[in-house]
Amino acid sequence: MKRLTSAQLISSVGDGAYYVSSALYFTLIVGLSPAQVGLGLTVGWAVGSVAGVALGQLADRRGPKGTAVLLALGTAGSVTAFLFVDSVYAFVIAACVYACFQCGLGAARQALLAGLIDPAGRTTFRARLQAMSNAGIAIGAALGGIALAIGTREAFLTVFVVDALAFVAAAIVLRKVPSVAPVPMRAGEPSVAVLRDRPYALLALLNMIMLLYMPLFSLVLPLWISTRTAAPSWLVSAMLVLNTASVVVFQVRVARGVTGLRGASRYVRHAGLLLFVSCLIFSFSAMGDSAWAAALVLLAGAALQVVGEMAQAAGSWEIGFGLAPDGKQGQYQGLFGAGTAIARMLGPVLLTGLILVGGTAGWIVLGGLFLLAGTLTAPAVRWAERTRPDAALEVSPPVPA
Repeated sequence: MKRLTSAQLISSVGDGAYYVSSALYFTLIVGLSPAQVGLGLTVGWAVGSVAGVALGQLADRRGPKGTAVLLALGTAGSVTAFLFVDSVYAFVIAACVYACFQCGLGAARQALLAGLIDPAGRTTFRARLQAMSNAGIAIGAALGGIALAIGTREAFLTVFVVDALAFVAAAIVLRKVPSVAPVPMRAGEPSVAVLRDRPYALLALLNMIMLLYMPLFSLVLPLWISTRTAAPSWLVSAMLVLNTASVVVFQVRVARGVTGLRGASRYVRHAGLLLFVSCLIFSFSAMGDSAWAAALVLLAGAALQVVGEMAQAAGSWEIGFGLAPDGKQGQYQGLFGAGTAIARMLGPVLLTGLILVGGTAGWIVLGGLFLLAGTLTAPAVRWAERTRPDAALEVSPPVPA
């Protein structure tokens, strides 16, 4: 499935360029306040998290390949709309449209993957996509960095054009991927069955809690380092490089250890513990006045964090795919993937208040959330298994107590 991998890489280049430069463009060039940008993104990802389920269901009914192509083109169009934003109202509308297409595209691509890849190989292939995604984001971030260095309106607009063209190119590549047949809805079947699947909804919630690590490197740790530690500010870049490179190199190897729901639950449980310990280590970086000591502590925490991140990702992919019924992968992946949108929406506000105000206690609370979510995953998986027909779970051994 080289074309599916290529499409992921191409679209991730556009994502990386957008993530690095968009906030400064809207504040410095358009003239919005940081609060207005935060509001727009919060509303956008909130709407997108809901739309992702509906668009995932559309992928089930109309076919994931065609839906993914249309949503990739829609993402390109929504990025282009950012070029014409000149007020907070226009920005909120554009952010909502962008988030809807992005969340829907993620669900459709997951459904396409589930339809093309044998169940035993889905998690490993998803890990390969994640490695490509991180590589693409790194390339895109470098392009966005050029725009930041130049700092002109034209430079920022060029980044948005590159982002839009990347999604057009991804749509073209996706058109060449083999098709997956749509699954018509049976008579009497609820239109969005995933909303009635309480065990799966609980697992999606636990996954969302685990994904709260996402704002750490982009927002929380830079502010923590600059305000609470003696470490040099450039350490943020070193930690980000360590995280990105580790995922690119090791994510596939980590995912190969996940074989069924038993291994997935164990990986998520271990991830919760690793993330808990990494939070404790990060809190220690505020102790003392030595820049080198603080830097070493932070790098140690970052190393543990990325191992936990990779373990959590591998386990969650297996759980998300393995418990989704055939013919409903789109809507189920839409709900499971909503955790990413919600983490992007709530994470920055929650974590900055928790860590920057709470200090060491805040790190302990955050780590405790990771530990709790990781621990509860196995019993939630067992509950979900009990609600499935036995035939649907033949490929997976029972989850241990």
